[in-house]
Amino acid sequence: MTTLIQTISRWAIPLLLLAITTWGISQKVAIYESFVEGAKEGWQTSLRLLPYLIGMLVAIRVFQHSGALERLITLLNPLTDWLGFPREVLPLALMRPISGSGSLALLTQILETYGPDSFFGYLAATLMGSTETSLYVLTVYAGSIGLKRTRHTLITSLIADIAGFLAAFYVVLRLFA
Repeated sequence: MTTLIQTISRWAIPLLLLAITTWGISQKVAIYESFVEGAKEGWQTSLRLLPYLIGMLVAIRVFQHSGALERLITLLNPLTDWLGFPREVLPLALMRPISGSGSLALLTQILETYGPDSFFGYLAATLMGSTETSLYVLTVYAGSIGLKRTRHTLITSLIADIAGFLAAFYVVLRLFA
């Protein structure tokens, strides 16, 4: 079975490209010209996104290195203690909506410190799977189409993240505590 999956994954992209090229030829599409036009559009989208991405990355670094993350954790400790949410996973819960790479680093740290089969490991992994990097996604999608007013989208995304955190915590408590 493993060999079959490896073979499929090795040939999936070349076969997909061959199928698209074959379909394009059968439909009399100028394949190379269409590819170049798509690459131009992709480049223009990348240039439009660049200021938003740089702004978001700078904001993430300032949030992390200024001590604001630690202060937010201290501020939320009474609430999380009341809920029983572990302090060890709180930085991940706060970083997840902001940064995928930052939250992945925190997940790795939790797994290395407490182990993947610990309560903290289960909770951290479940949090990663049940939430999204909402602020990053909002930056990319809104920036790519030039959307300026994202107030309701931001609030809705953060509410969805909170719901994901609470659901993950509930499920892990029920299954692994």
